[in-house]
Amino acid sequence: MYYLIRETLTPCTAGEIRGRKEGDPPYVLVMNPETWKEKRSLFDMIIDMDLDPTDVLETKATVNYTSLTGTFYVPRRKMREKPPHRSAFVLDEQGIIFIENGEFAGKMVEQIRQTKKWRLPSLERFLYDFMDKLIERDLHFLAESEQELRGIEDEILSGELDEYPDRLNEIRSFIMDLRIHYEQLIDFSQELEDNENGFFKEENLRYFRLFNDRVSRLMDHVKSLWDYTVQLQELFSTQMDIKMNRIMTVLTVITAIFMPLTLIVGWYGMNFVTMPELTWEYGYIGVIVLCLVIVISGIIWFKRKKWL
Repeated sequence: MYYLIRETLTPCTAGEIRGRKEGDPPYVLVMNPETWKEKRSLFDMIIDMDLDPTDVLETKATVNYTSLTGTFYVPRRKMREKPPHRSAFVLDEQGIIFIENGEFAGKMVEQIRQTKKWRLPSLERFLYDFMDKLIERDLHFLAESEQELRGIEDEILSGELDEYPDRLNEIRSFIMDLRIHYEQLIDFSQELEDNENGFFKEENLRYFRLFNDRVSRLMDHVKSLWDYTVQLQELFSTQMDIKMNRIMTVLTVITAIFMPLTLIVGWYGMNFVTMPELTWEYGYIGVIVLCLVIVISGIIWFKRKKWL
């Protein structure tokens, strides 16, 4: 796909890109790796890295002699079980080329073409809108995750959970992925703002600062959610300890109440012939009454101590 950055992203032909003159608007290209290998010689860019999107493991930007290369590694927000989006790129002052196997960058560029119109079109403004697409719904997903965490907290406090909630681990994993992603985006935007090769206009570097500020606020939100998940882990552990202590308390009380009965059973189980209670007419009933008094007295005493 070939585009020129005018008031909107305007589709163009490969010939218009090759026949560029000084002062022409910057371009945006989206290619697969095979096409890039065939046509990279058409672009006057010295590149120090192999732009293979299949090997992408992070979002980063690297300054070369006459170009800026980099990669995007974007975790999925909805279908989290699927692998992250991967894309590579190379840019200079004339434009940017995305190299990818999938349709991630291509879809993002097409969305920008359909929805964005610029009063002051520039490569910097396009890059800002592209990066903004990477995080545009993150606040919504973070709010959903926070709501889920609140639901888990309510379940823990109400005692509904007997086992550690697996969903909490899934949310923690998602938050960790976003945290790493935001850290890399902050480094990425700072690299663009440094403008080491002078590809960008000085007055347009504000776009990268603006993006950096947005990602920093998201990072603060993610850190807050991460702390929240840690608190929920500790809360669950505490609730389990409380349940266990209650069970042990009940068992201890029962043992303490019935221990005298065990003594009585052992005492009268000796069956010495000289024991007068063995021949007493009301001996059996007397032992029963004695046992009931002991049990009831024990229960009353433990309740007064608030152990039951």
